[in-house]
Amino acid sequence: MTASLPEVLRIADLAGRRVALWGWGHEGRAAYHTLRARLPAQTLTLFCDPAEAAQAAALNDPRLAVETEASAARLAAFEVVVKSPGISPYRPEAAFAAAQGTRFLGGTALWFAEHADDGTLARTLCVTGTKGKSTTSALLAHLLRAAGLRTALAGNIGLPLLELLDAQAEAWAIELSSYQTGDVAASGARPQIAIVTNLHPEHLDWHGGQERYIADKLALVTQARPHIAVLNAADPRLATLTLPDSEIRWYGDARGWHLRGDALYRGDEHVMDTARLPLPGCHNRSNLCAVLTALEAFGLDAAALAPRAATFQPLPHRLQPLGERDGVLYVNDSISTTPMATLAALEVYADRPVAVLVGGHDRGLPWEEFAAAMRVRAPRAVVTMGQNGPRIHALLAPVAAQAGFTLGAASDLADAVAQARAALPAGGVVLLSPGAPSFGAYPNYVARGRHFAQLAGFDPDAITGIRGMGIA
Repeated sequence: MTASLPEVLRIADLAGRRVALWGWGHEGRAAYHTLRARLPAQTLTLFCDPAEAAQAAALNDPRLAVETEASAARLAAFEVVVKSPGISPYRPEAAFAAAQGTRFLGGTALWFAEHADDGTLARTLCVTGTKGKSTTSALLAHLLRAAGLRTALAGNIGLPLLELLDAQAEAWAIELSSYQTGDVAASGARPQIAIVTNLHPEHLDWHGGQERYIADKLALVTQARPHIAVLNAADPRLATLTLPDSEIRWYGDARGWHLRGDALYRGDEHVMDTARLPLPGCHNRSNLCAVLTALEAFGLDAAALAPRAATFQPLPHRLQPLGERDGVLYVNDSISTTPMATLAALEVYADRPVAVLVGGHDRGLPWEEFAAAMRVRAPRAVVTMGQNGPRIHALLAPVAAQAGFTLGAASDLADAVAQARAALPAGGVVLLSPGAPSFGAYPNYVARGRHFAQLAGFDPDAITGIRGMGIA
């Protein structure tokens, strides 16, 4: 009789068990290579799509079985399924298998569990939030390195934690999506510091609704119980949060690091002007306040490190100026996947004529608040596109007639760029800030941003790549 699984699973606990992998993206491949390295004799089953199955078969691993249909019955045949973050545990087949006793977890849970007793967790600084988590994580790593610390930058930003399982660092800057925060709690580990930047509706299809999304996102602080939680006091949902097991450090108001216009303050003390920092928009400079609060909680002199933000290189696809063509600036904000992110992007260029491209995969997010904002301060033009383009267009049509901005409907991104350029005078800005995911038309926001760059006449290879990932 097989012994029951322990509450917290480590890699060694999977030996001899019925184990499956679900998904063959970056995280799935990292999980496979980790398990194969640690458990070379372990039999594994991989569930993936047909194209990925061919890639996995090329490994010629006799202990790896590959299947292309993850049915409820098949998933239920396994004791443990290590799934990729993009696969929702709320899917009916996953819920059925879980009810039969199958344990679902991700690579993030395995990484944290493996380091529960070696002192690594005392050096972890985790970051989540609806928007700004990638910039916050990268800026955090930049300033930790400026302080002389050997720092790892990993997680949802593009480098799975399991790829650094055996690496050593003095500080770990870890980005976590709402798909991964529950993994930290499932690992039984307590991060040292956890930052939550903000909360807005997103990924409702994966989570099954706004309430569950908020709960899953907050699991990093409500269930994983970090020693110190760094929270944005300007976010209405976070401002009312109480965490009995964590010390809360607030930013975004007079209690701590905050902005007064472009001026950066810590409490009542003026620290520096932020206008020339490579952090466009007040939302990005708010991320700096989060980072400085975390650095202080980590025991560093945050005020002394703040000026080093001037040498930070902004991340691609996040309000990324590509350059000018014929007097028009093209800005790539392809990572924008919520209407609130689009509004923040528009605010950055509020003093210039802007044509914004919106729409993509329809996750059912509401656009009413965006439409209301267009009544007050609209750009020169809005061009809708993608699966939810018609829905956004119908919502904006009466607003455009009243507010006087040009409203176009495009068949694809190329058509949207052409319409946006035609609507602008010299000195204008074509802004790709879709407020929606890219799925369907593109595999991810990176591919969408690269195509936008190409359409605008720029080299897509020159705009891609996040500096500093890994350990430095």
